[in-house]
Amino acid sequence: MKYKIFTIVGARPQFIKAAALSRAIRLRFQDRLEEKIIHTGQHYDAEMSDVFFEELEIPKPAFHLHVGSAGHGRQTGIMMEGLEELMISEKPDLVLVYGDTNSTLAGALAASKIHIPVVHVEAGLRSFNKAMPEEINRILSDHVSTLLFTPTETGLKNLKKEGFVPFGSGQKTDVNQPAVFHCGDVMYDNALYFKELALRKAASWFDGLPLPKKKFILATVHRNTNTDDIHRLKSVFQGLLKATAVLNAPVVLPLHPRTQKMISAFSAADSFFAEIPPDRICIIPPASYLQMVYLESQCEMVITDSGGVQKEAYFYEKPCIVLRPETEWVELVQSGAAVLADADADKIENAVLRFSASPPVINRGFYGDGKAAEFIAGQIWNFLSIKA
Repeated sequence: MKYKIFTIVGARPQFIKAAALSRAIRLRFQDRLEEKIIHTGQHYDAEMSDVFFEELEIPKPAFHLHVGSAGHGRQTGIMMEGLEELMISEKPDLVLVYGDTNSTLAGALAASKIHIPVVHVEAGLRSFNKAMPEEINRILSDHVSTLLFTPTETGLKNLKKEGFVPFGSGQKTDVNQPAVFHCGDVMYDNALYFKELALRKAASWFDGLPLPKKKFILATVHRNTNTDDIHRLKSVFQGLLKATAVLNAPVVLPLHPRTQKMISAFSAADSFFAEIPPDRICIIPPASYLQMVYLESQCEMVITDSGGVQKEAYFYEKPCIVLRPETEWVELVQSGAAVLADADADKIENAVLRFSASPPVINRGFYGDGKAAEFIAGQIWNFLSIKA
């Protein structure tokens, strides 16, 4: 018997994670699991969406909701309405969600309310800051899921504290008795799988841009707490300029559409944003996954407010400065591979000085063996076959 799985995606990190599990299903479970990808349209720009499906060989979405931008409540509500209609008509055996976006929450809530089992990949992560929409999304998604796959020991400990029990042999599993698995990180699966391809394909793209080739800092800025506050965004850019001075190397900044929009808006109020020196902060269009892998593997260090990029810096053994006051990837900070600097120019400069004086010793080991997706697909099959 072949079981139907709905995979809900809507944002860049989810496309990347979905690539690993789709690959595992295609290579190992094609005769037992049928995956249908549902794109909510949360990220709708071609550079933030279409390119990932193409280069990561992800199956084209079976359905696209075209939701686009909106406030959290409206966006999540529209997604839930569209997803519920699809689930009722298509009758999937299971719904799979990733991470902590509004698409994650909408998929988890819509499925759980009509009694379709939910699988949450990247469960158990906590920043312990409920001012972050992502924290609300991940907590609620965990608590309506039937199968929870956590990438780290820290995530497993967090779930235990909230009353979840790790999976045991013979355990009955349903939404009231969910099963928790510590499985490693599907993004690490992809880091291993795509690195050589990225080096081959992205090098030609890199050669065609006016970028420094041997020594540069990679930065990304996209969280609304940083982009939508003129004082925080200015402090971040001041910190980037301080970083370039310390390392005598420019910053390469693939610019998120939201960040670009806010820089343009703030330029009228503060000439600083209109006068960002391009020889010190080299702004380029949003990068695809393979292009980001290339940049991450070639840079001196990473400065970011992205959870995914924090991990990718670790995968490629680069020190990372986090533009947030906290992170759900606490093991990176505890090991010395990352430093929390928030949107504080002086803290950013101090972190660069610290890393340049004493680079961290990064021994990859927190995120599994590169076979997380295969494990997840196997457990999904086991659950569905026993449930039947």
